[in-house]
Amino acid sequence: MGHNHKHSEPLSDTALRVKTLESLLVEKGLVDPATLDALVDRYENKVGPRNGAAVIAKAWCDPDYKARLLADGSAAIAELDHAGAQGEELVAKENTDGVHNVVVCTLCSCYPWPVLGLPPVWYKSAPYRSRVVREPRKVLEEFGTTIAPEVEVRVWDSTAETRYLVIPQRPEGTEGMSEQELSDLVSRDSMIGVSRALVPNDAEAK
Repeated sequence: MGHNHKHSEPLSDTALRVKTLESLLVEKGLVDPATLDALVDRYENKVGPRNGAAVIAKAWCDPDYKARLLADGSAAIAELDHAGAQGEELVAKENTDGVHNVVVCTLCSCYPWPVLGLPPVWYKSAPYRSRVVREPRKVLEEFGTTIAPEVEVRVWDSTAETRYLVIPQRPEGTEGMSEQELSDLVSRDSMIGVSRALVPNDAEAK
């Protein structure tokens, strides 16, 4: 279930209706395409994963901040000015040598927009929402993430009240890297838990 898995390719009925409505609104001059593009860009690239990556990098570098993030995720991200709608009740879960966390929303697609931006298509898909609860290890393998048998996999189901953020393990060989450099190793998928943080060589190859 990596980036090329088949249910991410066709548009859903809802997505097709949204595209049709968007086209009609633009055609009638009621919506400015540039404004729409700017809004999408804001949530995909500015409000989104870059903010979450900064949160994770700070948690990796600052044990006191990580403790605050684990104790009260919403308050901790607000310290970095990343609070906002869909992030009011945010709970952080840390991956360790013994536990790997992964996030889903089985009922719809509740998602922490202030730190992850817009949810990817696969996150909203019925196959992911149902299968990751029943067979998380197999789903993770489809994303290229193999979890050792001795590591516990915990699946966290988001709700309208509570969203989750995974703190991926800090890669080895990153001692001495700055927060900005570390943030480049943090992907959206690693904060959902379907992948691990990048190692420095992989990040340079992106």
